[in-house]
Amino acid sequence: MKNPDAALMKYREYLGIDGIDGPLVVVRKTHPVGFRELAEIRDQSGTIRLGQVLDTSRDAVLLQMFHDTSGLTLPSSRVRFLGEPLTVGVTREMLGRVFNGLGQPIDGGPRPVGVREADVNGLPVNPTARVYPRNYIQTGVSVIDGMNTLIRGQKLPIFSGSGLPHNELAVQITRQAQTAEGNDNFAVIFAAMGVKHDVARYVIRSFEESGVMDRVALFLSLAGDPSIERLITPRAALTAAEYLAYDQGMHVLVLMTDMSNYCESLREISTVRGEIPSRKGYPGYLYSDLAELYERSGMVETSEGSITQLPMLTMPNDDISHPIPDLTGYITEGQIVFDRELHGRNIYPPVAALPSLSRLMKDGIGEKMTRGDHPHLAGQLFSSYSYVKDIRNLASVIGEEELTPIDKTYMEFGSFFEGSFVKQRMDENRTMEQTLELGWEALRILPVEELHRMSEEELETYL
Repeated sequence: MKNPDAALMKYREYLGIDGIDGPLVVVRKTHPVGFRELAEIRDQSGTIRLGQVLDTSRDAVLLQMFHDTSGLTLPSSRVRFLGEPLTVGVTREMLGRVFNGLGQPIDGGPRPVGVREADVNGLPVNPTARVYPRNYIQTGVSVIDGMNTLIRGQKLPIFSGSGLPHNELAVQITRQAQTAEGNDNFAVIFAAMGVKHDVARYVIRSFEESGVMDRVALFLSLAGDPSIERLITPRAALTAAEYLAYDQGMHVLVLMTDMSNYCESLREISTVRGEIPSRKGYPGYLYSDLAELYERSGMVETSEGSITQLPMLTMPNDDISHPIPDLTGYITEGQIVFDRELHGRNIYPPVAALPSLSRLMKDGIGEKMTRGDHPHLAGQLFSSYSYVKDIRNLASVIGEEELTPIDKTYMEFGSFFEGSFVKQRMDENRTMEQTLELGWEALRILPVEELHRMSEEELETYL
């Protein structure tokens, strides 16, 4: 029987819970509580476990716990509702630190003294206050900077597959990324969900050895942590990013890996709750849940800062029509797609140039931004490489020796494009000028009359 303490108006405590199902706890006959309100459950030993309200009604409250529920007993557990959602203390001092998925430090240092406590669920941004994304972020990776340029305020996902080096690319981008103005006002938030311990160690060691740790904040939810924590990790990371961008006026790049692990946790909770499944067993609100995260990027009129997102996900069975990449593509502004065949030929990063796309690229490149020839150069590289794919398909049928001389020249161009423009070392940081010059070096293999997308002035200046 519940015994609410009338003296604790806001923090009423209830004795006994009515059900436990995995990470979910049911409490009946409570006072009205809010959705996503925090709750504490204290067991017989006095250990306190944190959870949040997942569902609420007049008769019952459903809690999802951030910790293991083993050891809890129905009659002796005590529940107290805190009257507020989960918050993270935000401060500029979060840079250089490592946190768990709930925003608690795990690097052995003290908890940063927050300027204020911010709700991890964020606040909606007035659409009329948004500013159209402009300018670019240089990643130092040619196939991204040259053909799928990342624009400040954009959300550009990376579609990878199991066993492909997306984590390596995420670490490389974190080490190398910078704005055109430099890194004085630039920060990176790295959120990892369900990663293994060796991956977490690799990430931390890479940042420390490269000397970029002081401008990076890490939020790590490890594979051994409760799966519920993965649902909070990107929200806690984005809350820190919003403070740095909109309160401190910084340009913040948020990398989130792996969003497939996030969606698996969402499906797990939905199954335990007995909800009616949608495609592939995922809940019907998968789209709106992902949009809630992805739309926390962009620029607003009231701040000079920006939030740019690079969410990474592994496509099950390399299926780009799977619900996770499919719905992600509807929400975001393009995608960078990994190719397993390129990876098999030892090409890093194995980015497939043709299905990859940055929809905002046209607004952040060109004269006074990257270089005047960049838009036409990217278009010509895309067009020529597309023809290479057609010739390779033809050669697989009739043999390379039956190709025409111009077709063989295109084959040579394709080999150089993949082996020198796309391929680069994991520690190689190319400037935008170097990337564009490599693009011209590839085009010099082709006859001038094949370069239909370039202007006469560009050909005279650069060819």
